[in-house]
Amino acid sequence: MQKRALGRSGLSIPPIAFGGNVFGWTVDAATSFSLLDALVDAGLNFIDTADVYSRWAQGNQGGESETIIGQWLKKTGKRDQVLIATKVGMEMGPGKIGLKPDYIRQSVEDSLKRLQTDHIDLYQAHKDDPDTPLADALEAFADLIAAGKVRAIGASNYSAARLNEALITSERLGLPRYESIQPEYNLYTREPFESGLQELVVTQQLGTINYYALASGFLSGKYRSAADAGQSVRGKKIVEQYLDERGLRILKALDEVAENARARPAQVALAWQLAQPGITAPIASATSLAQLDDLAGAARLALSRDDLVRLSAASAWC
Repeated sequence: MQKRALGRSGLSIPPIAFGGNVFGWTVDAATSFSLLDALVDAGLNFIDTADVYSRWAQGNQGGESETIIGQWLKKTGKRDQVLIATKVGMEMGPGKIGLKPDYIRQSVEDSLKRLQTDHIDLYQAHKDDPDTPLADALEAFADLIAAGKVRAIGASNYSAARLNEALITSERLGLPRYESIQPEYNLYTREPFESGLQELVVTQQLGTINYYALASGFLSGKYRSAADAGQSVRGKKIVEQYLDERGLRILKALDEVAENARARPAQVALAWQLAQPGITAPIASATSLAQLDDLAGAARLALSRDDLVRLSAASAWC
């Protein structure tokens, strides 16, 4: 599978990033191990997770995803066959939040322990921390890179203005820069990325690993009514955000292009993203081996110019 450069980090990643948020949430450890084995075999060896995954689930406290990945690494010895991206910054408990240097230093040790590895390939600021000077956080990340605990750093959920400020700060102080950004982006949610971040990403040669690439499953085509969405744990979000006139228009275009391309709507939705300027690897999850096969197929799918135009027109936001 052809790899793509992640910014100027020196990391080369597959065109689909695997979303590890499902580990310890919607799939158990045994199923997670099967998925991890299969994604390596399929060449989808870039795994995105976070310390906070999946703290929101009943009975969880955070760290479940990293722990399962670490158990799999210990069992299989496949650390050199995967690239692991994780994050710091979301609340993990009282006082455990943000990007203060001491917290970053503690959090990376916690993540390394759960992952049972000595380094993280991409360590990301999960969200901006306006209470911590950018220079302070970047200096802490620089120390981790110098110590060999982190290979590259990235940002998630940063505005274009703050990301640009962070890049300027890195250049001014001679510090490692954020090499990637993780925004929400898909056929339905285009405006936040395209209205500012996209130009910055292209100009500064950053990588983009966008989340909600399938809009919580909406772009797979399996949710076409409130009744359909009621079968999903994310059903309320689907009904409130995507099931409107524009959403149904997007689904119709996906159906038409999928038929022409002899592919599934989810594969088409991902392939459209891969053709957009600045996008490196959409993040998508799978809870079964069949879904994982779909992701691998999406990584190989090349849409025609006419199909790309049709999808862009159907999903236009301005």
